[in-house]
Amino acid sequence: MDSINIEIPSLSENIRIIESFIDNVKDKFNLNDDIYGNIMIAVTESVNNAINHGNKKDKSKNVSITMNYSEDEIKFIVSDEGEGFDYNHLPDPTAPENIDKPSGRGIFLMKHLCDEIEFKSEGSVAELTFYLN
Repeated sequence: MDSINIEIPSLSENIRIIESFIDNVKDKFNLNDDIYGNIMIAVTESVNNAINHGNKKDKSKNVSITMNYSEDEIKFIVSDEGEGFDYNHLPDPTAPENIDKPSGRGIFLMKHLCDEIEFKSEGSVAELTFYLN
């Protein structure tokens, strides 16, 4: 299994670095557009959550992204230095009382775009898996 790791300070503008990283992954592994699109949205959303919620935009704290690649799947592990969150009890963004809220859709979206998603370390680590076949 191939593995690539990058680390960024918790600044919103560093999302561009992640987008370039994913573009490079697409080219290197010749990913199809559907998988590429899902990865781009889900991973940037996860990194955004890590910056804004996990590390609370503290630029002295880093977000680490590790990509593991095998013949069958590609996995992104996004880690922050925050305390984590209760990922088992998230409000449903499709519930009528939450429809107009500006936040709360990220993890819902990530769950629909990934083939597997798992949270570890109280939620400060997200593992996003995409099947290639």
